[in-house]
Amino acid sequence: MKFFADTAEIKEIAELAEMGLLDGVTTNPSLIAKSGRDFKEVVAEICQLVEGPVSAEVIALDCAGMLAQAKDLTAIADNVAIKVPLTWEGLKACRALSDQGTMVNVTLCFNANQALLAAKAGAAFISPFIGRLDDMGIDGMEVIEEIRAIYDNYGFTTEILAASIRSANHVKFAAMAGADVATVPPSVLQGLVKHPLTDKGLEGFMADWKKTGQSL
Repeated sequence: MKFFADTAEIKEIAELAEMGLLDGVTTNPSLIAKSGRDFKEVVAEICQLVEGPVSAEVIALDCAGMLAQAKDLTAIADNVAIKVPLTWEGLKACRALSDQGTMVNVTLCFNANQALLAAKAGAAFISPFIGRLDDMGIDGMEVIEEIRAIYDNYGFTTEILAASIRSANHVKFAAMAGADVATVPPSVLQGLVKHPLTDKGLEGFMADWKKTGQSL
């Protein structure tokens, strides 16, 4: 499974990239707003840190506006992926951009039918929102499984990018369900390393080593 960082915080991205854990980054207007910085400036910095796709979201609601904004965003760096909403206008923009060779991440997906349309429109990534589905009492992982089955049935190359991930279990179950990518807040990604038995074992090793009176 590929890991994308779901953040616009440069320090967090730089640390994860240095460790070789990042395959890409996803941003959105909300994340950029939290950073308090210029949108294009932040995207440019992220693109310099990460070789993989960096999703930058358009804010226009009509196809023409999306295409105009996408032109500005793709000029920032070669690895910019344009994020468009899963609306009729967004699908029109997706087709036009993908025909031009631009990576498109279709976001705000909540069911398999929407994902099928995005794949037909040439999306490079489809972003089903797991956490928000769970909030509604809908099994987000079941949606991932349905999308995986449909894409495999017809040989679609669109990658399933599990989004709105809030826990380590979300990451695990998304991987088991066949998601190609998980876009994860850095805190959740760092949390994947944690287990109480690991901590307990390390404490035991250190205590035993201290008893030897040796040093390295």
